Amino acid sequence: MPQRLSLATLGKPLPYDRSAVTSGIVHLGIGAFHRAHMAAYIDDVLAFDPAWGITGASLRRPDTRDALAPQDFLYSHVVRGTERTEIKVIGSLLDVLDANTQHDALMAALCAPNTLIVSLTVTEKGYCHDPTTGQIDPGHHDILHDLAHPEMPMSAPGLLVRAIELRRAAGLQPFTVLCCDNLPANGETVARVVTGFAALRDKALAEYIARHVSFPSTMVDRIVPATTYEDRRDVLERTGVEDAWPVVTEPFSQWVIEDDFSSGRPDFARVGAQMVSDVKPFEHMKLRMLNGSHSTLAYLGYLMGHEFVSQAIGDPGIRTLIHGLMTEEVMPTLPPGLGDVNAYRDALLQRFSNPALKHRTWQIAMDGSQKLPQRLLGTIRERLSHGQSVSRLSLGVAGWMRYLTGRDEKGQVIDVRDPLATQLGRIAEQAGGDAEQLVRGLLQVKEIFGADLKQHEAFISLLITQAKSLLDHGARATIQNLNAGFDQP
Repeated sequence: MPQRLSLATLGKPLPYDRSAVTSGIVHLGIGAFHRAHMAAYIDDVLAFDPAWGITGASLRRPDTRDALAPQDFLYSHVVRGTERTEIKVIGSLLDVLDANTQHDALMAALCAPNTLIVSLTVTEKGYCHDPTTGQIDPGHHDILHDLAHPEMPMSAPGLLVRAIELRRAAGLQPFTVLCCDNLPANGETVARVVTGFAALRDKALAEYIARHVSFPSTMVDRIVPATTYEDRRDVLERTGVEDAWPVVTEPFSQWVIEDDFSSGRPDFARVGAQMVSDVKPFEHMKLRMLNGSHSTLAYLGYLMGHEFVSQAIGDPGIRTLIHGLMTEEVMPTLPPGLGDVNAYRDALLQRFSNPALKHRTWQIAMDGSQKLPQRLLGTIRERLSHGQSVSRLSLGVAGWMRYLTGRDEKGQVIDVRDPLATQLGRIAEQAGGDAEQLVRGLLQVKEIFGADLKQHEAFISLLITQAKSLLDHGARATIQNLNAGFDQP
């Protein structure tokens, strides 16, 4: 029976004294991305500054806590490149709390005097907001709960507001709220959400938050597939130690952070993060180039039977489509001063091609209602306003619509995961395979498309044509026809 990873079974000691590390950060949403990205940066920080350990919190399920508690919250950080794999044990995570059963302990951690940063990776849907406006959704079920039970909040905005309220009452300095999710201008968005929720409870508290709490925007970039049984087995074979919850990622990692903190911060720049005055150009490029392309190839690749991103981008038709999408429809919308954008595009295509990184198209396809507004629809709106082509971008949207019908091209059931899955599934079912009814029905969902796109007849006509082709002829033929059209003189 192999030994379980823990402080007692470490083959190589950590590069710092774990017993001397104290918690300076509380992180909400302790998923794989955080453990592969921010927690790895902080692990490097601890080598010279032990005051920035992380207390994690799971807001929905205790899986991560249950897996890591027997391991002293250590885990393996597996970096898979095309030629080699590197494994490092991360020790920056000191504890993981389950918000549902350890609410008091979580509030105590949020209100601890040494907690100076509260970071978040709760995904787009975790902010209980309208993605088309960036405002708090007062009718969201979690927000309704938190308004009715302000002392026992369950949402991320509710927890933040309650903690800030308690810290103010105790005379403690406010923490910085550091969002690490893929949201446009994520710091500004979270500031609107948090102050918007606070205003529903107490306008004076909302004004205090607006004056005293910092919400720096960030841009995060690292591909992190879901951990599999094969990943755990690989770690065991390579290290001889069992790890119940390793994370697997790629060699590339980027973290751009606006340097605006309420009460101090680690020396992020010393461990490779970029400290800037304005993150918008960076996140604009990443959301549109990487995330927009990722979603497009995920929906179309899944429909074509490609389980992994590397398989999808290895398909000549998809590769041509994605190259054209980035070059012809996305890059012209990017602000100046970003350096060699052609090189960034080529690097993305290379990263997508990494066969060692088993990133499932199904994983990327999740939560499309929350992702499409910032990944594709913003670019589409901008190009439509200038009378420019959106044929490649719209095919990503049409692919999502076809995906929502619930069966792939072989007739197999698609496990559609989305906060609006019931509503979207009902629209798709009512369409009964009619492309026009499917498109027009889905465009009525204001939370995704706003009020404008359902009135843009040229865009609607394009979507209907593409959705009909996907339904009648399949993704491969649709992509080939689109690519061929752009090849014409």
